[in-house]
Amino acid sequence: MTKKEQPYYKSANLLRILRKLHRQIAIFLFAFFLIISITGLLLGWKKNSFGIILPPTSKGVSTDLKTWLPLDSLQTIAVTTLHDSISKTLSSDIERIDARPSKGIVKFVFNDDYWEIQLDGTTGNVLQINRRKSDIIENIHDGTILDVLFNTKNDQFKLSYTTIMGLALLALTGTGFWLWYGPKRIRQQKQNRNN
Repeated sequence: MTKKEQPYYKSANLLRILRKLHRQIAIFLFAFFLIISITGLLLGWKKNSFGIILPPTSKGVSTDLKTWLPLDSLQTIAVTTLHDSISKTLSSDIERIDARPSKGIVKFVFNDDYWEIQLDGTTGNVLQINRRKSDIIENIHDGTILDVLFNTKNDQFKLSYTTIMGLALLALTGTGFWLWYGPKRIRQQKQNRNN
C-alpha cells in the first residue's frame, strides 16, 4: 500500500467498524427503540386523544379559591369515592394532587393502578373517575414500569434503562453521522489524490 492510499484505507476500515457497531446496537436494542418510539408518539398525542389516553379535565362551578372546600375534605371525598366506586382493597396513598384553579377542579391521582378522581373544588362533587392510561404509557416509556412491578424504591430500573437507551441513541447518532459523512470524505480524499 502506498503512502497516498493509507488515508482512505484507514477511513474505509473505520467505516466498516462503525457500520458493524451501528448494526449491532440497532439489532440488540431494536425492541426497546420500538417501544420508546410508539410510547413517545402516544405521549405526544395524549392531550389530543379525545380522552382515550389522558382523561379530559372537567370544569367546576367556581374558579374562586375562596369558595373551595379545604383540601383535606376533598381528599376524604376522593378516598371514599376510590373505595366505594372502584375497590375497597386499593391503597388510599395519593401520588399527587393536581389543583386546577382555572378549571375549578382538583385531580387526585392514586398510587395503585393509576386511578384518577376529579372533584369540583367548591362542591366536592365527583366529576370523573378514570384510569390514567397516559401514566401507564409514560412508565413504559421511561422504564419506571419495572420499578413499579418489582417495587424498587430508588428508580434503579428507570435509571439503568434511560442511561443505556440514551447512550445507545447517542452512539447510533454518532455512527450514523459518520456512515453518512465517511464516504463523502473518502471520495474527497481520492479526488485530492488524483489532482
